[in-house]
Amino acid sequence: MFFDSHTHLNNESYSEAERGALAAAIEASDVSYVVDVGFDLESSMIAARHAAKYPWCYAAAGFHPHNAKDMDEESLIMIKGIAKKEKVVAIGEIGLDYYRNLSDRQSQKDCFRRQIGIALELEMPIIIHDRDANDDVLCILKEEGVFSKQRTSLFPGAESGEPDARLLLHCFSGSSELARQYLKLGATISIAGPVTYKNARRLEDVVRVVPIERMLIETDAPYLTPEPFRGKPNSSPLVKYTAGKVAEIKGISLEETARITCENAMRFFNIQ
Repeated sequence: MFFDSHTHLNNESYSEAERGALAAAIEASDVSYVVDVGFDLESSMIAARHAAKYPWCYAAAGFHPHNAKDMDEESLIMIKGIAKKEKVVAIGEIGLDYYRNLSDRQSQKDCFRRQIGIALELEMPIIIHDRDANDDVLCILKEEGVFSKQRTSLFPGAESGEPDARLLLHCFSGSSELARQYLKLGATISIAGPVTYKNARRLEDVVRVVPIERMLIETDAPYLTPEPFRGKPNSSPLVKYTAGKVAEIKGISLEETARITCENAMRFFNIQ
């Protein structure tokens, strides 16, 4: 029923036994599919292995901006190789993070641009991480041609006829106005656990603005645990609480929210 569009079974804090337990919990839940998202070379390789192992798991490969300083030419070549593997469905998560600045900003920008280049060459969806870097992220995406007619012509547009750039704003935390800008350009918006928090008025406004047909849901597990489990490690089965809040805001049923966002994710990641 549910599609967790962004999780980290590949998180470095997990032992293999813990990963096995998390996989078993997903299989026992209402979660039909997950995307295990890479954040460096090793995690991208692990995600690809998980995708090969579990029928419900897909993978994304990429260097998170925190790890941009560690990406060299060889790593970039290997990320491209991983991206070509079966069930690897996106380049990500990539982008900029000016909140923690664990890599210097120039390294982040260079890493971001080069991975966009891979996604454009391979005609793959892109998963974006953007924290406190809205202007630079949008500028780089435009400069690199992510919203170009050449790119959007590759993907079937939404029923409304709007462009589809196969760009996903992971764990969107921007304003409703920024969401509108991205929607016009052909982006998809992903909503995570913070929408369930008491101080989430701005994110609730985003959910009201974004058509359900242009929205995915996610956990970003083990981070961003939704209420009522905030403070504990997140996991994919808890995506239903995010879906529940989206359903409440949209005034539709949980079942309809789950169905539509699952269909959206399968289309976005080109899963048959």
